[in-house]
Amino acid sequence: MSTTVDRFFNYIKGKTVSFIGIGTSNLPLIKLFKEKGAEVIACDKKDFDSLGENGVKAKEYGAELVLGENYLSDIKADVVFRSPGTPFYKSELVGLRNSGVVLTSEMEVFFDLCPCKTIAVTGSDGKTTTTTIISEFLKAGEKKVYLGGNIGKPLLPEIESVSSEDYAVVELSSFQLISMRKSPDIAVVTNLAPNHLDIHKDMQEYIDAKKNIVLHQNAFSKAILNLDNEISDSFSENVRGQLEKFSVKQKVYNGAFLDGTTVCYSDYGKVTEIMDISDIKIPGMHNVENYLAAISAVWGIVDIDTIIKVAKTFGGVEHRAEFVREYKGVKYYNDSIASSPTRTALGTLSLYDEKIIIIAGGYDKHIPYEPLGPVINDKVKVLILLGDTAPKIEAAVKSADNYSEKNIKIINVNNMEEAVNAAVNCAETGDIVSLSPASASFGLYKNFEERGNHFKSIVNGLK
Repeated sequence: MSTTVDRFFNYIKGKTVSFIGIGTSNLPLIKLFKEKGAEVIACDKKDFDSLGENGVKAKEYGAELVLGENYLSDIKADVVFRSPGTPFYKSELVGLRNSGVVLTSEMEVFFDLCPCKTIAVTGSDGKTTTTTIISEFLKAGEKKVYLGGNIGKPLLPEIESVSSEDYAVVELSSFQLISMRKSPDIAVVTNLAPNHLDIHKDMQEYIDAKKNIVLHQNAFSKAILNLDNEISDSFSENVRGQLEKFSVKQKVYNGAFLDGTTVCYSDYGKVTEIMDISDIKIPGMHNVENYLAAISAVWGIVDIDTIIKVAKTFGGVEHRAEFVREYKGVKYYNDSIASSPTRTALGTLSLYDEKIIIIAGGYDKHIPYEPLGPVINDKVKVLILLGDTAPKIEAAVKSADNYSEKNIKIINVNNMEEAVNAAVNCAETGDIVSLSPASASFGLYKNFEERGNHFKSIVNGLK
């Protein structure tokens, strides 16, 4: 164990440490800090019965539970770990900081203590796949990789095992980045578009949070930005170290780009051809972009043969254009990760030549749906809607210039079971049905994984 890690765990011994949120990502932290001698308080808005197994485990680990609507009102702790979903500027948290309480997060502490190179990915869309591709490149190159962050796994419980030769590859959301004052060695920004405006006070706060991924890098670091995305590219002026761009539209001086159908890398003007896009197993131009970003991140760390091998064999991440089954001649796909309009438009709706049936709608993050309307009219024959955003998506479709009532059928339903049944009733042999919500899962589900798994269980149960 490094001296830095040792010092940290000695510091928290005997301290009262509070964790906001009793979810699967905080449970390992609760267990770790209790084992390290801290007095642990676990806070959650839910009551004990609603927490289910998570509440039982938190108690088993020795945490004191503070539950219910007022769970943030009277936190008595030396250190408070904010969950990513808790707004950084929430009045109760501001009050804690003003009273001298240490307010931090799992990722902040991990970055402070981590002895190895860190590679972090953020963006509005594509960050999970890009993060995973980077980790697959490194693992195929025989590197030891710690994969975590917003991708679902806390890394702090593994900090004592991390050595300086390893790599930590993390996905970072705007909620994690908003309070971070340490940036990764290698930072990747896939793209930026309106998102999470239900939590952020405005688009500028969202952009500023994302910008933290490069703001605190040093001269020995590297930043990879999407040249084709105006907001991502605007971060260039904040980069202190090596700057790389990636693009599917034009050649770049330093970074990966697409030349026709050939994936290339330019090392300050010296161009290397890597592979044809047909070598990439997962479909869609958005995944070509993800590969360009990932290649830029690992260039010089893994060789070209390793990059090609991963591209040819990596089948994608669960819940991302994931094939579920064929039923009565109809193919069903799960793209539950599509929690924004741009992810549905650039992801699912870009993958298929024919018009498809989609299931969309969910929690309202207060982001605009108007740009999605024309794409749905072009690419969708049956639109099945549920959740809070259903009226917004329907309005976007009907107000688009290319809307025609005879070209698209719109069906409103109450839940996923009704949605799948409606798809089955409408589909004909050769059709494609995809869950592609263009909305967050909250309200109906805990997260997009639960939503996708529910969809898959219903489809797999069709008889």
